[in-house]
Amino acid sequence: MPKTATDPSMQVLSGRTMGTEWRVLVDATLSASASAALRADLQAAVDEVDSQMSTWSPDSALMRFNAAPVGPWLPLPAALLTVLQAGLAVSRASDGAFEMNVGDAVRAWGFGPAPIDLAAIHAARAAPRIPAGQALELDPAAGVARKTAPLALDLSGIAKGFGVDRLAEVAKGHGVTHALCSIDGELRALGTRRDGQPWMVGIDAPDSAARGSHSRLALADMAVATSGDYRHFVTVRGQRLAHTMNPETGAPLVAAPASVTVLGRSCMLADAMATALMVQGAERGAIIATGIGMSALFIERSGRVSGTGLFHAA
Repeated sequence: MPKTATDPSMQVLSGRTMGTEWRVLVDATLSASASAALRADLQAAVDEVDSQMSTWSPDSALMRFNAAPVGPWLPLPAALLTVLQAGLAVSRASDGAFEMNVGDAVRAWGFGPAPIDLAAIHAARAAPRIPAGQALELDPAAGVARKTAPLALDLSGIAKGFGVDRLAEVAKGHGVTHALCSIDGELRALGTRRDGQPWMVGIDAPDSAARGSHSRLALADMAVATSGDYRHFVTVRGQRLAHTMNPETGAPLVAAPASVTVLGRSCMLADAMATALMVQGAERGAIIATGIGMSALFIERSGRVSGTGLFHAA
């Protein structure tokens, strides 16, 4: 996950969410009461995201929608509708590489609350997979959605990025103009540091045994998200299988890039696009990223590094 050095004078606010840690570095002088109020609102914001989009809780709004009958329009929280709408948009932009209807495969391979299940794996790989874009209808203005076919939606490739955006929105609502917000490998910078310098973050070298920085990135008023095979994976017969699913096979990616890092104004969209470009691979992914004007950095297990946009010279 990208890293940043912290100044001792900075306020560091943090907590737990989505099975990991959220963290906000605030480059400002806050009173104890202002800091406590900000931290409480930041925690409440990510708790709301988790309660709506978790696949670990059967009571989340997402899982209730997954379990609901096909056909009727059902009310959904505005935040969940926003993420679903963004997910469909990224799916279209990535030629279907970002797919939300993979929840059965994610759980079968042990990336959910239950261990790996061979019978469920065979079922997930054999079942016809209807893209969410063909079976999910949204009406954000009315606050409703419906399914035209059974769906097992999973938002693990976009929800953390949305959570980072929510952290940034809450911080701005408290008058904070210099901060770095993060959840796992997703970050968003509010402005620069107080001294006008950008936030310097490290892009991980994709080595699970001895994690270090592959390179450093200057971040100001931008978001960055990384998807990689070294962050969440299972090992089957000596082969590392990443948590990112291939929507065509209903199984983890094989021979994907070790990591893809994407820059964007929205962390939600950067997060989803990093997942999509992992699925597409470096060559096709670079074409897609260039076509939509996004900066992406591809690091492959062979050691080859390539990029688009601001990463083109990497």
